[in-house]
Amino acid sequence: MANAKTELKRMTKILVTGGAGFIASELAAKLAQNPNNDVVVVDNFVTGSESKIPNSEHGNVHFIKCDVNSFQDISGVFYAYRFDYVFHYAALVGVQRTLNHPVAVLDDIDGIRNVLRLSKNTGVQRVYYSSSSEVYGEPVEIPQNEMTTPLNSRLPYAIVKNLGEAFLRSYHQEYGLSYTIFRFFNTYGIKQSKDFVISKFIKAALSNEDITIYGDGSQRRTFCYIDDNIDACLEAFYSNKFVNDVVNIGSDKEISIYDLANLVVDITGSGSQIVHEPPLKEGDMQRRMPDISKMKELLGRDLLPLDEGVKRVIANTEYILV
Repeated sequence: MANAKTELKRMTKILVTGGAGFIASELAAKLAQNPNNDVVVVDNFVTGSESKIPNSEHGNVHFIKCDVNSFQDISGVFYAYRFDYVFHYAALVGVQRTLNHPVAVLDDIDGIRNVLRLSKNTGVQRVYYSSSSEVYGEPVEIPQNEMTTPLNSRLPYAIVKNLGEAFLRSYHQEYGLSYTIFRFFNTYGIKQSKDFVISKFIKAALSNEDITIYGDGSQRRTFCYIDDNIDACLEAFYSNKFVNDVVNIGSDKEISIYDLANLVVDITGSGSQIVHEPPLKEGDMQRRMPDISKMKELLGRDLLPLDEGVKRVIANTEYILV
């Protein structure tokens, strides 16, 4: 019994907020592969799914349904577990969803404040924060560098992410709470929600339905496979790299949305037609392409090419077509 208690004390207690979402659930699953980690996942299921909550052969994943935007909900979790590290990934996501519900997006400010206040008061060593490429707005510099590209988007989602970054810097300056900011560019993978572009295109192609793009499809994007995202973030965590710093997490290989649609059609052998809808009124930036020098340093290997990643997603049709 004494040995068991000693072993339990050695475990690293980690909170993953938004852990029923695509990226956060994959992060939690990978963290739980280390038997020395005790991982608590929280989510309110507004955009997350219970099916994505990871299981663990080590029995070291615990799920609690709660809303980080409610201090009453999340404070009990912090005081019960006394976490060593927090990955704050909970947020309302999706371009159309965030444009349609701007007030709900602004509510996420409460969650940021709650997480940081409780982290400061319960002895958390570091907070890892999922920011977004949206903070850059329309690019004035390519590639978009963490330190030199201005954060100039006016969209509520981007403003909240930018404000979250400011909160982290302020808590570090005033209270010594350390942080790492991950600015996520488009990440895709097998369990991504069906309303994101690659998942949407693949599902349409596999069903031989029209693939809809907004405008002429000349918007240029980069796409990062989920494994590359998770591996880079966990390397920063385990190696204590880029502490009190910002890291772009994405790919540096650009493709237009029109060419992406054609790529999916070619790989699937689909008979889908590409149809054009009017451009979105806002939120559809013309170009995004990050400087990923820091991410490459973390990975120490090449990123997965887009066509290979798309093939991996397609190989899991039983999930995509649900």
